Amino acid sequence: MIRFIYNLLWPIGLLFFLPGYLVKMYRRGGYREKFGQRLGLYDNNLRERLAQHRSIWLHAVSVGEVGVALKLAIELRALEPDGHCVLTTTTTTGFSFANRNAPAGVEVMYNPLDFWPIMRRAFSVIRPAKIILIEAEIWPNLAAEAHAQKIPLALANARLSPQSEKHFRRFRLFVAPTFRLLDLVCVQEAADADRWAALGVDRCRVQCPGSIKFDSTNVRIDRTGPERILGERGIDKERLILFGGSTHPGEEEILARIFIDLRRKFPSLFLIIAPRHVERAHEVQRALEQLNLRVALQSQGIVHQAIDCLILDSTGELQNSYAVATVVFVGKSLVVHGGQNPVEAIAAGKPVVFGPHMENFAALARSLVAAGGAIQVSSADELKAAVIDLLRDPNLRDRLIENARRVLEKHRGATSRTAALVAALRAGV
Repeated sequence: MIRFIYNLLWPIGLLFFLPGYLVKMYRRGGYREKFGQRLGLYDNNLRERLAQHRSIWLHAVSVGEVGVALKLAIELRALEPDGHCVLTTTTTTGFSFANRNAPAGVEVMYNPLDFWPIMRRAFSVIRPAKIILIEAEIWPNLAAEAHAQKIPLALANARLSPQSEKHFRRFRLFVAPTFRLLDLVCVQEAADADRWAALGVDRCRVQCPGSIKFDSTNVRIDRTGPERILGERGIDKERLILFGGSTHPGEEEILARIFIDLRRKFPSLFLIIAPRHVERAHEVQRALEQLNLRVALQSQGIVHQAIDCLILDSTGELQNSYAVATVVFVGKSLVVHGGQNPVEAIAAGKPVVFGPHMENFAALARSLVAAGGAIQVSSADELKAAVIDLLRDPNLRDRLIENARRVLEKHRGATSRTAALVAALRAGV
């Protein structure tokens, strides 16, 4: 009955959310490419390729989740070299990143909308042997179709923010039937197991292999590209660099004002901003230019005049870009809620500072702060003071980096442990 109501209301919900969805797609670009796949419409070449395999279907929303899915796909292929994977994503940025980075044997597609006739068409073409959802993507029709066809359904790197948990608990009557269809839930922290069980997941199906996103096994940092980009703009390797990673509206101006103040103490200081959504790059550029900063976009190519700030307006390159930073501020944590992933900066060997709002990475943030592996601030003034301390004291930077790496050590190997759990799933569980 609940699923019947969901499908009855689905077209109404689509009409309500469609305008904002289309605007977001237009701003991010590339929305026309393979648009039919969102409706379960596939060309003949794709159909023929998929007909040759029973695929493991991985679904990830955007760039961050796609990175997790790709790491997992590589491990699954190592366990089953002849296996084939389909990786679906929701956003155009995620699709672009997946296309650039997917290894052989991984077919990249857009995820079909979760309306029962669309999802049923998608299942008939993809023919999944297993389905792995990444972090938080649990859709009622997808789950129900997998259950009906006795296809194992797993949630990998499961993420449950306090806000999501609150909503799920409030509407447990509606969400529990879908959660009960999950055959495996791989949580990042042991404490998360009971939280998922309280939402309807069978407790014996919850495992704790650790976080794939925090797993630094086989992570390789290539700093040659970022160093070349800076060198072409006259920024040498010896300069101090304040790096704002995955920033959100309001945070760029705060960092810019701190940067302007700190140049009196650190004349060689340079500012790099990487907005979380690259379509905001021009907006950020205008805001910083109003503060009388000389700003360039990475996509503009070589700039011959001196600049104060470089804005990174490409996707999927953040981890390597962190390699040139001296101090990293982790965005979406100071003026908006949620926080972004600090692990990429830590993996690049950089000290991190974040604001009070790290809800999406709450357990990790607490562990980092408690172990002296990160600095958490509650205001722009505190952020400025923390940056000053780190710029002045290379020993403090080294201590933060070493302590942070110790915190992440328990997640080493999480990808291979998750892949082994997924590989053990069998049809008809």
